Amino acid sequence: MATEWEGKSRGTLLGYKIYIFFLRNFGIGASYFILRFVIFYYVLFSPKSNRDIYAYFRKRHRFSRWKSFLNIYRSYYTFGQTLTDKVAISIGQRNKFTYTHDGIEHIDNLLQKNQGGILISGHIGNFEISHYFLEDRYSLSKISMVTTMAEHENIQEYMEQISDKSHLKFIVVKDDMSHIFEIHKAIDEGGLVVFTGDRYMPGSKVLNEDFLGTEASFPMGPYLLASRLNMPVLFVYFMKGEKRHYDLYARTAEFKARDAQGLLREYTQSMEWILKKYPLQWFNYYDFWKDREEK
Repeated sequence: MATEWEGKSRGTLLGYKIYIFFLRNFGIGASYFILRFVIFYYVLFSPKSNRDIYAYFRKRHRFSRWKSFLNIYRSYYTFGQTLTDKVAISIGQRNKFTYTHDGIEHIDNLLQKNQGGILISGHIGNFEISHYFLEDRYSLSKISMVTTMAEHENIQEYMEQISDKSHLKFIVVKDDMSHIFEIHKAIDEGGLVVFTGDRYMPGSKVLNEDFLGTEASFPMGPYLLASRLNMPVLFVYFMKGEKRHYDLYARTAEFKARDAQGLLREYTQSMEWILKKYPLQWFNYYDFWKDREEK
């Protein structure tokens, strides 16, 4: 049984077009309202995801059975809101959202030094849209995001056609490993490279570390690269707050050169800290801790 993320997301091109039509014509609030009913579909017809997210709340956070069960719906709904926000902001509704920041001076310092650096986030909150807010402050030509581009290709093409253009650069992970040269080039030019540090593709090398009380596997690449380059590393999160507000967090990683395991340990501790503040925003809806294998 596969327990790792398979690199696939749900949704069809027609579904995206209908939802974006509704969003544009009826607004964000109405979209949130419709979302409440759409989420029932996922609760009813996603038994594996339900089981995995229930285990996250019950075993990792030690919530009661009833609270863990209710949080399945609340988590899906929060995730749906972040996807709605992502679309709304990308099609020109950025002015309808606000954000505050905690630790953004660490990003300022790295860009001012022009020495390059690595940012590590995760599949929590909504860091994918942070560049629409950060471009008010920075030239995003200095920031690159490493991505698998695992979304359906036709949906990607459609979103690129209708989205506001951003100067954020994307480095796509390729089988021939050519993305490694792009990463080094971006860093050598004094840029910041953003990784997500909590998912690995099947067959990838991993590191294991205690996370929320149980050992879990993480992609080796970001931690090995950052520790070998001995570059400054920040842990960054863009978390959904009340209504149409977001909170940016940036924290400096303290680790020894060539100590990938130590850097991963710092990351898991940082993730534990942010998830205690925002437990509903863990969006890895698969058997992350391999709980099913215990049975």
